[in-house]
Amino acid sequence: MDDSLSFESFLEGAKKAAQKAMEDHGRGEYDEFALHAGVAIERLAKAVLVTRNPLYLVEMRNGNADLLLYFGGDLELDTTKVRTVGAKEALQRLRRMGILPSDSQLDLLIELRNGTAHTTVGDAAKTLLPTLAETTAVLLTAVGTTFRVFWGRWSRAVIVAVDKQLDEIRRDVEIRIDQARHLFEDRFKDLPEGTMAQVLTASEPHVPRFAPGLDARWLNELPTGGHYFHLAAVDCPACRGLATVRLLPSEEKTVPSSMDMLYCDLCNLYLTGRDEVKASGVGSPFQSNRPPRLITITGVGPIPVLAPEPTTES
Repeated sequence: MDDSLSFESFLEGAKKAAQKAMEDHGRGEYDEFALHAGVAIERLAKAVLVTRNPLYLVEMRNGNADLLLYFGGDLELDTTKVRTVGAKEALQRLRRMGILPSDSQLDLLIELRNGTAHTTVGDAAKTLLPTLAETTAVLLTAVGTTFRVFWGRWSRAVIVAVDKQLDEIRRDVEIRIDQARHLFEDRFKDLPEGTMAQVLTASEPHVPRFAPGLDARWLNELPTGGHYFHLAAVDCPACRGLATVRLLPSEEKTVPSSMDMLYCDLCNLYLTGRDEVKASGVGSPFQSNRPPRLITITGVGPIPVLAPEPTTES
């Protein structure tokens, strides 16, 4: 049988596609995420089938006995004529075998990958990262491959995605932190050793100035009735460079209180809301060894500003 139909080939193809899906999700490319996540699950499903019996890869639709004989090892065929079972049928076979449970979210992911779902791919795919993580966990157990061997550097993020003991906000934030960290590291892959360290040492946060063109992400939710808020530098929980946080005034409106936004120019980690910033574990700028860099913004309510331009990679 063709080596491309071996267990090792299916597993390696699933591994590459799954890790690519994590990168896509981290960049917000949810259409691509659906594509690569679907490919990963299909190939991993076929890896399970081929370990049970190569005949389980046969596509039965055309009733051609040649493929049955080929997968049974008793007939040679031109590899261009060989067809294997599709993703949907592969999953159905695993369910009938009792290996994989029914899951409407998994079915949706495969439909999004195949372009048959009647919905916007990106909007629906964004929430399906736990589905990818949970499905691969079941299939990896079936073939005896460990989580860390398959996921590599993405292992922690994927483990978090299936951790039911974490609340939804913390789970989402921890995944986004891991994604931002890995995408930041990828920017330095082909650069001289030590470049990343130099960038982190020299980094300065983007602290906006009070002006009509101020980045909307910092001004579109001014505290009701508040007259100012502070922006300060903190250590980014993803890349360890300097990030900017917004601190809301306390009830006395004299000193900053809680942090409700965080943005890092280096890795593009962006957190909104007090719960997200708290879940990131970032420390108060007033408790670090580095004196806080502050700018006081004054005003009486939201200032009309343009939406921030999308970040483009150089």
